[in-house]
Amino acid sequence: MRDRGSAGSLTVAGRVKVLVVALAAGLVAAACSSGGATQPAQPGHEGQAQPPSSAPPKPAVLTLAPAPGAVGVPPGEPVSVTVADGKVDAVKVTGADGTPVAGKAKPDGSGWESEEPLGYGKSYTVTASATGTDGVPKNATSTFTTVGKPAKQTTVSLNVEEGETVGVGLPLIFTFGTKIADRAAAEKALKITTEPKTEGAFRWFGDSSVIWRPKDYWKPGTKVSVQAGIYGRDLGKGLFGKEDRAANVTIGDKLVAVADGGTFQMKVSVNDQEARTMPISMGKRSSATPAGTYTVMSEHVGYTMDSSTYGVATDSKAGYRTFVKYAVRMSNSGIFYHSAPWSVGSQGKRNVSHGCINLSTDNAKWLMDTSKKGDLITVANSGGAALQPTDGWSVWQLNWPAWTAS
Repeated sequence: MRDRGSAGSLTVAGRVKVLVVALAAGLVAAACSSGGATQPAQPGHEGQAQPPSSAPPKPAVLTLAPAPGAVGVPPGEPVSVTVADGKVDAVKVTGADGTPVAGKAKPDGSGWESEEPLGYGKSYTVTASATGTDGVPKNATSTFTTVGKPAKQTTVSLNVEEGETVGVGLPLIFTFGTKIADRAAAEKALKITTEPKTEGAFRWFGDSSVIWRPKDYWKPGTKVSVQAGIYGRDLGKGLFGKEDRAANVTIGDKLVAVADGGTFQMKVSVNDQEARTMPISMGKRSSATPAGTYTVMSEHVGYTMDSSTYGVATDSKAGYRTFVKYAVRMSNSGIFYHSAPWSVGSQGKRNVSHGCINLSTDNAKWLMDTSKKGDLITVANSGGAALQPTDGWSVWQLNWPAWTAS
């Protein structure tokens, strides 16, 4: 038996020394081998070479729209230039008489788009240049002709005006002058921009009116830009848009009023804080006020309430024609909240109106001074039928799944 310290055996420490020496010798041999110097390690992956960090250079690919030689182009469609594998250098669009068409390049250099409409029955030439990632310039040219002036055109109206401050329940309504055959084309021409960003969707009510509303009530302070860029747009079956419309509005304070036919009271809150409770009288049993959430449509100082506007002759037993000092429209079917000094004795006690919400003159004035177009009024416990979402601006009668259902 051999001694643990004899020449034929190594201690643990000795084995470690031999291993270290062997590793060192291997590294020296590798460094001195005939294969040459080793490749330097790349950052983040020690000892491993990395692939190139950029794609191989490519020539620019220019795409012009309308396509070269196109005819019958709708003049409301934008002229565009897009660039793949490069950046746009310059774009020029000119009419046959040399008149330039204004436009703007995209910030990232990936393209260009015109910013003004074209004329009917005109010829235009597009010249564009771009530089590819290979550093080589590329040019392209296109000539196209727009459609002649159409026989049928339509206008569009908005339910908002420039600079207005509106309520949190306001829907954005676009009403065309005639039936629209191509709804998708019409929606494409309508643009709603909001700050902060707000989710919303279009829904058509008939063939000539489309409404955009947010998923939930607007957030107070939201800035809304509405653009109906229908000029020169083909809206189907030879119908073209006649002129553009636009407006910028601001969403004001959140005002919600709840009119309760059981307590004969209306509670008004502003920004979720109760502001006032007022006695009211709503529709009597024979003309009960429809129940649901209304959106304020318009305000009037000095207004004649006329039953014939919703089909009841003024000289009939149920008819009337009455002047009121303050009146605010809530529906197309003739529902208002308004001053009614003749029913003050019933306000807070019983429902005696023809369907409207009666208030004292002072309370009607306060509410009209406090509220605005787009504010919300909910009628509860009135005994009336459900308010129809097509009656006025009563879009909140539909929940979001119903609103977005096709």
